[in-house]
Amino acid sequence: MAGVLLDYESLRDHRVRPLAQLNDSKQVSPEDREELFRAVVGCAARISVQVISPGEIDREGLHRSNLAGLRRALHALTPPAEACLVDGFRLGPSAPEHVAVVDGDERSAAIAAASIVAKVVRDRTMRRLDSLFPGYGFSSHVGYITPRHSRIVRERGPCEIHRRSFQALCYLSEEEAAARLAAV
Repeated sequence: MAGVLLDYESLRDHRVRPLAQLNDSKQVSPEDREELFRAVVGCAARISVQVISPGEIDREGLHRSNLAGLRRALHALTPPAEACLVDGFRLGPSAPEHVAVVDGDERSAAIAAASIVAKVVRDRTMRRLDSLFPGYGFSSHVGYITPRHSRIVRERGPCEIHRRSFQALCYLSEEEAAARLAAV
């Protein structure tokens, strides 16, 4: 999770031309994300990257942890910008004053920049974790649930960076999934 405070004076510099391609990080190729990342870093007054641990997610739940991470990102960017935009969710009264923008990474350069920073940092982290926890395929799925990764977790069990509270059907064997669905 990331926040970016853009330095609008530096946006006049020709080195930030790649920012014209800003978009939702999932809509941008890995190579273009890296170029955008460099451009964002080059024109940001401040950047905040917040990591949410598996333990925090296990204790608080994914949604509450994400909101807390967003609040931490905004607080780290103080003093705040003239306008503080957040992708999708209101963060409550303990957050700096902000506006929630639905589909913000498609409608706001600052939100798209934060999306790019968060995705590049996460992808780089997952590639490093792949060398620490070989065999889970972290460098290929970079933290997204894929059928291959689910199969590997079923076979090997979770490692220390997996959330323990996350009991998705994709991590269960076919028999366990069928039994769980039959009980519902």
